[in-house]
Amino acid sequence: MSDARGHSLDLSGIGHAFGATVALDEINLAVAAGELIALLGPSGCGKTTMLQIIAGFLRPSKGEVRFDGARVEHIPANRRRIGMVFQNYALFPHLTVFENVAYGLRARKTPKAEVTAKVEQMLGLAQMAAFARRLPGELSGGQQQRVALARALAIDPGLVLLDEPFSALDKNLRLDMQIEIKSLLKTFGVTSVIVTHDQEEALSMADRIVVLNKGRIEQIDSPDALYDRPTSLFISSFIGHTNLLRGVVTETDRVKLDSGPEIDLGRSVQRWRGTPVTLSVRPENIELGASERPGAIPVTIRATVPLGAVSVTEGVTANGEAVKISQARAATSARAATGSTAWLSITDTSRVSVFSTPVADSSNNQHRSI
Repeated sequence: MSDARGHSLDLSGIGHAFGATVALDEINLAVAAGELIALLGPSGCGKTTMLQIIAGFLRPSKGEVRFDGARVEHIPANRRRIGMVFQNYALFPHLTVFENVAYGLRARKTPKAEVTAKVEQMLGLAQMAAFARRLPGELSGGQQQRVALARALAIDPGLVLLDEPFSALDKNLRLDMQIEIKSLLKTFGVTSVIVTHDQEEALSMADRIVVLNKGRIEQIDSPDALYDRPTSLFISSFIGHTNLLRGVVTETDRVKLDSGPEIDLGRSVQRWRGTPVTLSVRPENIELGASERPGAIPVTIRATVPLGAVSVTEGVTANGEAVKISQARAATSARAATGSTAWLSITDTSRVSVFSTPVADSSNNQHRSI
């Protein structure tokens, strides 16, 4: 990886409203030079508005945007040293691959010899040198994406912004392109911000993920930390798949599940003694057994679905909670029969997240973890 050559990016107290609708509220974010950040969240969470403010397409209603410590809210988009990769790639259909990549350089009055050298360099990095004379319509979706990124990088940007860049690709190509694009961005050393609603995309690409919900930042963390240590029930449910088991903390520092058994989490939960809590347990952190054992949760098997290397089994507890169990298919000796009784055990209680659950609103996504 080359030395970071991109801007550092700081957002301080950013807010923006469209009439009476608040799109962003008190956004604070610091991005290091060369870092790759993903903005992730459901539709309407504010991630596109945030990207447009960073790019200069929108001026925030309040707050400051800084590149390398200097405020840029007053600087138009075309003067911010930003490269953009759009969802539909936005290549000029009548220009060749070479001319598309050269477009930004020529707009900046770059000498012809420098343009040629730079375009050839970028097409080489993007593995598109052999396609320099082709038109965009003669390229596959993945090839068009490489050209769009080469064009964005050709102007030596301080920041590259990618808006849903993989949504037009089929599933089989998407992962390959995520790996290629991440490698290229890291090789170039540029600071990058990618907007996506696809959690797998964010988890596979980003150094850190900014999870937005209703215009506010829920959590900023590494992909592993978001998955293993979510700070809210919203994060736990939004990132990956999880099972939510409700219960009450007992006098003996255990969780008495609504489905029956008591669970010892191996750490204190006494601050919530006598109050409802929700356990978040990942499907791969549950073991399926055919016989009863202490602390196991009885379920009725609803279905088992083979998904390539893994099998996912869904069971239903006595109080109606659906629980999914993910197991390596090779390690599964036999499928549990639909309608049969099985017992679930948590394999690693240290990986269970616990959230307070007010009785009046057990789905409140602002619940904080213990």
